[in-house]
Amino acid sequence: MTTPIRDRSAGRSLRQRLTLKHVLPLLLTGGCLFAHAQVNDVGQKPYLGWSSFSEQTINGSFLTQANISTQSDALASSGIQAHGFRYINIDSGWMGSFDGNGRPIPNTTTFPDIKALIDHIHQNGQKAGIYWIPGVEQPAVQANYPILGTQYHIQDILTVPYTAGNAFGGPGTSPYHYKIDFTKPGAQEYMNSVVALFASWGVDFIKLDGVTPGSYSDGLAIDNRLDVAAWSKAIAASGRPIWLTISWAIDQDYLADFQPYQNARRIEDDIECEGRCATLTDWQRIYQRFRDLPGWQNSASPSLGWNDMDSLDIGDGTLDGLTNNEKRTAVSLWAMANAPMYLGGDLTQIDSFGKQLVSNDEVVAVNQSAKPAKQVLGGDLPVWVSSLGNHTYYVALFNLNATPSVVHLPWNLLGVTGALQMRDLWSHQNLGPSALTYSTVLQGHDVRLLKVVTFGQSAPMPSTSYEAESAILGGSAVIADCTPCSGGEKVGGLGLGANNNVTFNNVYVRRAGVYLMQVDSMTQGLRSYLYNVNGGPFHTLNSGGGSFFIPASTIVPVQLQKGVNTIQFGNPTSYPPDLDRIVIRGNGDAPAPLATVYEAEAATLSGTVTAGFSNYSSGLSKAGNIGGGAGNAVTFSNVTVPSNGVYQLEVDYATSGPRSYFLTINDGTAQELDLNGSTFNEPTYTVLNVSLHAGTNTLRFDNSTGYAPDLDRIVVAPTIIGNH
Repeated sequence: MTTPIRDRSAGRSLRQRLTLKHVLPLLLTGGCLFAHAQVNDVGQKPYLGWSSFSEQTINGSFLTQANISTQSDALASSGIQAHGFRYINIDSGWMGSFDGNGRPIPNTTTFPDIKALIDHIHQNGQKAGIYWIPGVEQPAVQANYPILGTQYHIQDILTVPYTAGNAFGGPGTSPYHYKIDFTKPGAQEYMNSVVALFASWGVDFIKLDGVTPGSYSDGLAIDNRLDVAAWSKAIAASGRPIWLTISWAIDQDYLADFQPYQNARRIEDDIECEGRCATLTDWQRIYQRFRDLPGWQNSASPSLGWNDMDSLDIGDGTLDGLTNNEKRTAVSLWAMANAPMYLGGDLTQIDSFGKQLVSNDEVVAVNQSAKPAKQVLGGDLPVWVSSLGNHTYYVALFNLNATPSVVHLPWNLLGVTGALQMRDLWSHQNLGPSALTYSTVLQGHDVRLLKVVTFGQSAPMPSTSYEAESAILGGSAVIADCTPCSGGEKVGGLGLGANNNVTFNNVYVRRAGVYLMQVDSMTQGLRSYLYNVNGGPFHTLNSGGGSFFIPASTIVPVQLQKGVNTIQFGNPTSYPPDLDRIVIRGNGDAPAPLATVYEAEAATLSGTVTAGFSNYSSGLSKAGNIGGGAGNAVTFSNVTVPSNGVYQLEVDYATSGPRSYFLTINDGTAQELDLNGSTFNEPTYTVLNVSLHAGTNTLRFDNSTGYAPDLDRIVVAPTIIGNH
């Protein structure tokens, strides 16, 4: 379910998409109006609760009625429920067979009385959720059950020839999941009967999984838009207010078709490792949400539904795979995004730190504000801001590097002069006022979450826009139509070669300094630019999103020289997003990050070492086959620092089991780095102190006698004294 798709740029044309969007609303409504799921009064704010799925990924026997009842009791006694966490959601695996009308019913061995279970959940003051998928499964089709209250049978409502009913169905004419044809009589009645059964049990929430377009399926090959509309109509017909979430990684191009019928939609794949690492989740899967969310930030509200970023695995200690800083960062991002916050793991084992995180009413209020945040700065030190009106904002400043960093927020990005009042929502401390720029020291992967009251009005920043289609295109780069894009066009076909790039050779500024560069791009899934300024070293811009046709903006600082500059975008070894335009803003006085990132794939690779695609790696690529003989090395020959001293070196690597690097700095004595990990698919990290001299340094990673981990990137940062 979570296997990454490497290149999803191919597919239907924009003209095909627009044609489908024009005709689909008529099919969805059938020319009549009804109360959809989105307006059934349960989705005015994102829900809070718990889901069974995370624990299911590490305990195959977990999903039983007894265990769900225990989790409900644990939630009630934990103290968390008093802070709004009320949903107990049963994920995939509860179903055992079908009733006489082809409706899914529980496995009676594991769920002997689901009505009694849900009654127990309700008695605990909670709401009960359940999981299902579009279409009809093979046993019900073969039995050809009669549809309740009609003259029709299951086979009467299926698409002919038989085809897959959702993203989990097999290919061909006889898949395991059969697609329903909602133009046929009896189809809506079947959905009504399924939801009516769920409602009779007392279900308050439905997760509809494997929904397409999306779920990394092939565009419209399956297409569950009519299914989602039918489920919504069935919820309305049931008379019970039931939350409807559609899952997973929904295709953003069709979001307008889904929005009237759902309360939330998953915007990415599963956050759980599901056996691909040794823990429930890891940092890279949190970082993935930082990359994806900017593309979806304008799609969330009480009327549009909420962006679901999946479970929060933050209460099971080291089993979660996250440090305490990373757990606080995850909760802060979910809160700022107004994403549904539902815990994973085992609530009977929840630790005190996890309880502390989700019992912070000031942070829960951010999540429940119905004012989802926007990103105002991107890169490795992103800043997200939510406007509450009346000069009041929620502000979250993040450090996505593992080294301590100083994070800056120029107040003019909010259009204000400064802050009169600031309150740290994690520490519950009131801070002093701030003018012009707010700066704070954050430890690795940590966050500062503020509520601020601002003053003044700043002058608009000067800006100049540069269209990608008007730049110099190299290699396979090509112009394509893009109606929502600035200028109506974009540039695709970038990457996978050093010459497949876009070069802006006329970027003019009046004086040298640090400017803010807005990059408008688009992608489905994770992609990354490697860009350089005036022929200098590569910089990385890691992106994500849900559409190749809806631009998303991110802003990063860029150092420019006085006069004309050249900025080139591509990715020599992997896939970058399509590019709409760049906008240069400011007067050259923007704060610059102190840390510098160096991608392994852009370093000097010798011997057997190769660079290749890596979905969760920075730059969407990593260097592998390091070590195992003399000369099989990665050499960073351009590590530049301003002065002699001790610096912090973050090494992002991937290995399954123990492996070692030998790190040589400026031809000095090699230092052995003994490392460990549980997967080659997702990088982890270590931080060490190194001595560097002013100017350019050379860092070499090798292992002449044994195999070394794969290498993603290094981050070089000054030693910073300060605490969160």
